[in-house]
Amino acid sequence: MTETPRNPMTLAEVEATARAAHEGQTDKSGRPYAEHLQAVAEGVRARGGDEQQIAAAWLHDAVEDDALSEQWLEEAALSPRTKNIVLAVTKRPGESPQAYAARILATPGALLVKEADLAHNADPTRLGRLADEPTRKRLTEKYARMRALLGLAQQ
Repeated sequence: MTETPRNPMTLAEVEATARAAHEGQTDKSGRPYAEHLQAVAEGVRARGGDEQQIAAAWLHDAVEDDALSEQWLEEAALSPRTKNIVLAVTKRPGESPQAYAARILATPGALLVKEADLAHNADPTRLGRLADEPTRKRLTEKYARMRALLGLAQQ
């Protein structure tokens, strides 16, 4: 990755970009997807994350969801650390959970972003809106497995 640009995007600009990129996208319950991005960014902030991690939280699903391209990310006025975190938490097709977790653990700052993402994804209130009981059970188990692979305490 290149060095940090002279005029990096502000957090407000990153938030606006993420909201625009996910415009019209909803979660499984029909809520605006930006609510999830905001919850993850707030979760990172509450866990003591810095501005680069908060920026990555706003963008954490952008490449994975094809809302923004990897080329956009490469060229964006963001720090290399923010870019690396976004790429680290971007799941790749066919990738094993173990390989995904290893990449997150190997990328400075990424674990905190993924922890906030998992916390919001596994929130019982959110899961109650998103899915039927078998799906809630499957997702709860999936998130617990990822937390274990990342060495995070179970919620």
